[in-house]
This record gives sequence, C-alpha cells and structure tokens, in this order.
Amino acid sequence: MELLDKASGKIRFGIIGTNFIVDKILEAAKLEPRFELAAVYSRTQERADEFAGKHNIPHTFTSLEAMASSDIIDAVYIASPNSLHASQSILFMQHNKHVLCEKPFASNTREAKAMIAASEKYDVTLMEAMKPTLTPNFSAICNHIKEIGTVRRYFSCYCQYSSRYDKLKEGIVLNAFDPALSNGAVMDLGIYTIYPMVVLFGRPKRISATGYKLFTGADGQGSVNFEYDGMEATVLYSKIADSDLPTEIQGEEGTITSDRINIISEVKLKKRGGTEYVISEPNTTHEYYFEVAEFINLIQKGKRESEVNSHKNTLITIEIIDEIRKQLGVIYPADSI
Repeated sequence: MELLDKASGKIRFGIIGTNFIVDKILEAAKLEPRFELAAVYSRTQERADEFAGKHNIPHTFTSLEAMASSDIIDAVYIASPNSLHASQSILFMQHNKHVLCEKPFASNTREAKAMIAASEKYDVTLMEAMKPTLTPNFSAICNHIKEIGTVRRYFSCYCQYSSRYDKLKEGIVLNAFDPALSNGAVMDLGIYTIYPMVVLFGRPKRISATGYKLFTGADGQGSVNFEYDGMEATVLYSKIADSDLPTEIQGEEGTITSDRINIISEVKLKKRGGTEYVISEPNTTHEYYFEVAEFINLIQKGKRESEVNSHKNTLITIEIIDEIRKQLGVIYPADSI
C-alpha cells in the first residue's frame, strides 16, 4: 500500500456525490490538515462545475473511469445512491484508490463480500462511513460498559419522519423510498441502531423482524428483536414517524443511556440503586470529523481496515439487514444480479 502524495503528507480526495451529506463531510474535512480536496464527479458538467465552485475543487469529472484512473487523487469518498456503492468502490480499488464508502456499505452481502475481496486483492484501504461508532462518546460507552455488569438488553431507536414521505403520499416516488436504488428505512436509519450493536456484541443468534412495507416495495419502518447468549436486543426505526426514545444498554449492575444513536451527544451511566452521572464529553468537534481522521490514519499506517468499523462488523451488519429484508419481503433489483 502506497501513499501517493508523499511530499506533502496529504491524502488527495475525489468526491462522488453532491448531496447534503457530502457538504457535511467537507465541512468536517476542513478540520483535518491531511485532507486535500482534489476532484469531484457528477453525471453532468453543469452540476460538477456548480459543486466545484461551491467548495473550491480544482478538478471535475463526468466519467468515473477517467477519475478512477487519474493520478491526481489517492482516495475517494463515495456518497452516491446505495445501489451504486459496490460497483463504484470496486472500480476505484481496481485503480489502487482507497475508498471511504458512505453507509450502507452495499445493497447486500454478496456486494459487500466483493468489495472486501477487492480491498484485499489491490491492498487498499476500504471503510464504511458509519460515523457514531468512531466518536469519543461511543468510545465512552465501550470503556464503561463493564461497570454495568452482565448485559441483559440492548435497545436502540431511530425514528425520523422523512420530508420525502409527504411526496410519496402524493404518489411521487423520490430516491429515499425507491427500492431500485436499494433504499428504505432499514438501510437509511435502521443501520444506525444495528451497527453499534454489532460492534458491542457481535453477531446475534436469531433475528425476528416485523415492519411496514410501502407501495413502492421499500420499507417505511421496522421493529427487530435479536437473541444473544444471555441477552436480548431490540431496535426500532422509521422514516414515517418520529420518536425521541433514547438508546439503552441494560446490565445487572446498572444502565447506560445515550440520547441518540446517530449523533451521540450525551451518555449517562446509572448504577443500580445509585446515582446517575455523565460519562460522555461535550460535542466540540464536527460529528463527521472522526470518520475522516480514522480513514486517513488507516491509509497512512498502511492498514486495509478499521478496528472498529471493520470489514467483519460491516459484513455482519449487512447480513443482518439482508435477513430483516427477507423477513419483511423487501427485495432490491441488486439482489438478483
């Protein structure tokens, strides 16, 4: 594995995608001196030029092949529709580019395995951009979890009414609810409740899912129960209703509570029969900074994967989502390729 821009020590990034998530990533990247924004891809030159002007990006591409084979980038951040993640990631890895791929990593397990195989074959860094598990406040959960004794239950909830759902009720299908793009509630929001569970507890023994499928074939919401040795887990997610329920890890000696799972602002620990105290740190750094820094660290250390957002954790998570979709009857075109 080789860092191309050895003289400056910077990693030169190309960007695929011009949505609001990319704007947030680029805000965070300004805090990372090793990040250099070199290029952006869009399907149209007009949109590429517009986005490049907005973020002062020196190079634009309307051809993925041309961008992948270019020697002006070392790595790429992919924030395209979910259905394109695998093919685009593999293309860039074939050209020895490191890949930070937005969550969900892929449409399904088959695609995820192909991506991981490409990372191994071409010896490049590949990481899923799952932000909360790389933050100091998630580390606080990991560092204090032994204090609550034997864990008996994990509960997490991420329900957020989508503005695009109003359009759907008018019969207008936007990307967020289009199964052709491998979209839906579990892929967009449910993954935030599942990935931390996998990092903390690994692969569950059994999965039981229920949910509501929209007329498009995508899921609007879901409830999933998981069985582990000695403990249970439950997650709720929705794009058609709101909830302010926190995330809880219940142990025999106490409980850890997080205000939200997608952006962990405050974490409290309450010992059984005792007082409650805060174990988190104030959020003073941009929420997306930590995934950018982690990815660059991996490249510069010559590592193919993160210890937290590891290939194993990513693969277990997408296998779980595949099973949830199977039980709900949610099928993507990518599943039959």
